[in-house]
Amino acid sequence: MVSRDLTSIERLTTAFKTLPGIGARSAERMAFHVLCESKTNAQSLAEAILAVKECIFNCGMCYNLTEQDPCSICADPSRDQAELWVVEQPKDLMAIEATSMVRGVYHVLMGHIAPLDGVQPSDLTIDALMQRVKKGGIREVVLATNPTLEGDGTALHIQSLLSEMDVVVTRPSRGLAVGSPLEFANSAMIEAAIRGRTPM
Repeated sequence: MVSRDLTSIERLTTAFKTLPGIGARSAERMAFHVLCESKTNAQSLAEAILAVKECIFNCGMCYNLTEQDPCSICADPSRDQAELWVVEQPKDLMAIEATSMVRGVYHVLMGHIAPLDGVQPSDLTIDALMQRVKKGGIREVVLATNPTLEGDGTALHIQSLLSEMDVVVTRPSRGLAVGSPLEFANSAMIEAAIRGRTPM
């Protein structure tokens, strides 16, 4: 079988197929949409993708994605620095922020403990979280990990580490569906969970 170089449209389609949730047909539609766009719009898309890779990094304090260090949430003087919300990923932080109910600050774990996938506590930002709590000034730690087996296991591990520290540890109410990540919950579900959080 003779190999051939991919055409530009085939290369773009292949690139789109690497995105999560995008199958062959969707990737093809996206590629042809870009083809039909003006060169200016296509260039704007390409520049936006490059800017994300070049300008976005993790906040040195909470590990949220940001273009400034510390991030705008950590640097906001109106935030309650004594209320610390622990989430798995930046997208979970964004889901909670969309409710406009939390006035505390965050700590992003950058994942969850999953031994079968080779993810150990040391692979997350748990050590940095413990250092933040040890410094003092934190009244409540809200373990807002996803209500999944891995999320619950991660929360229990962190709870055990915090058990000797002088902080209240809570978990959002189970208004959130068990087994469903925060990013798929609507604002009303997240709001109910925030209001109904209970001590662990």
